[in-house]
Amino acid sequence: MSLTLPLAGQDRPELQKAIEETVDSGFAGVQLRVNDERGEWVGSAGVRKLGESAKPPTDGRFRIGSTTKTFTATVVLQLVAEGRIGLDSPADDYLPGFGLDRRITVRMLLQHTSGLFNYTGEYYDDGTVAPGIPWQGQEYVDNQFHTYRPEELVRLALSKPARFEPGEDWSYSNTNYVLAKLLIEAVTGRSLAEEMQRLILQPLGLSGTVVPGASPEIPQPHAHGYYRYEHEGRWKLVDVTRFNVSWISAAGDMISTTEDLHTFFSALMSGKLLPDSLLAEMRTPHPKLGYGLGLFVEETDGGGTLFHHNGGFFGWGALMYSTADGSRTLTASVTTGDAELDFAATAAAFQKAQGRLVKEVFCNGQAGPAHEEAGSAR
Repeated sequence: MSLTLPLAGQDRPELQKAIEETVDSGFAGVQLRVNDERGEWVGSAGVRKLGESAKPPTDGRFRIGSTTKTFTATVVLQLVAEGRIGLDSPADDYLPGFGLDRRITVRMLLQHTSGLFNYTGEYYDDGTVAPGIPWQGQEYVDNQFHTYRPEELVRLALSKPARFEPGEDWSYSNTNYVLAKLLIEAVTGRSLAEEMQRLILQPLGLSGTVVPGASPEIPQPHAHGYYRYEHEGRWKLVDVTRFNVSWISAAGDMISTTEDLHTFFSALMSGKLLPDSLLAEMRTPHPKLGYGLGLFVEETDGGGTLFHHNGGFFGWGALMYSTADGSRTLTASVTTGDAELDFAATAAAFQKAQGRLVKEVFCNGQAGPAHEEAGSAR
């Protein structure tokens, strides 16, 4: 039985074909939601759980990875709108306990221009790697239920050399968004989860969205995600549906649904969450890879502009795209299974799936975005 639920007149075989091809490229399951001038289309393909035949639920919860950064950035900017944070103030004003470089501003945290070491590891242009916390292989699996404190992650990053001088370049660093979480909590005296509830989740009615903290649970219904890796010459497969996401914190820990991501991103893009001036700041891209304040700005080959922030780590991937006015959105989840893909192959398959879906929804099946998004939870 198909779980595709098109509205009246919404038979979109090209979308169903696209998600089935995504599954064929190596993913266990996909759920997709498209909202545009033709209405809403919802569908799924693949399996909810390996060894079973049921498809992923189209209203299922999933781990959204770095798509979380757009939510976190929005909360910071809402506090800027309330006059409680200065966008170009030194982050050290709000977090004096870390001894941050006074040149690092709140804006630099949101735009990844602080230069701070990425605590999940740095990958340099010459091919060298500076490791951070374990995020792959047996060590990652062994830490599946370990709790990291955000202060611990920040102090690890600050113990390493900065990648560049503040404001002098751009480099994706999860450290920036852990600091953003701590900044929100320092300013408000409340947890990020409470502020997220006050400013975004409750006003928009996002009942399927969760800020889990250190809890390994994911609410039903949901698909399962898997991590396949090599250890001591043998390949292993682990169910990573339940795990403690404190290692990624506000850089990628949230759980949501395709419907909630659509509601959130459409509201954000149409000006319902931020004043026009701050939304314009958020959507002004850094020239390197087009990152604004918590989202990517993408020019398509067809001349249109898309805003998005995808996310992923082992087992899970999320897509969240919108046009400038929020009238056309694509939100999706992919789960990985037992396909024989290493990290690089999984990332390549995710990028291919992303491009295929974006092409169908925003480019009428023609050429898609001019370049691929760089961000992930790593």
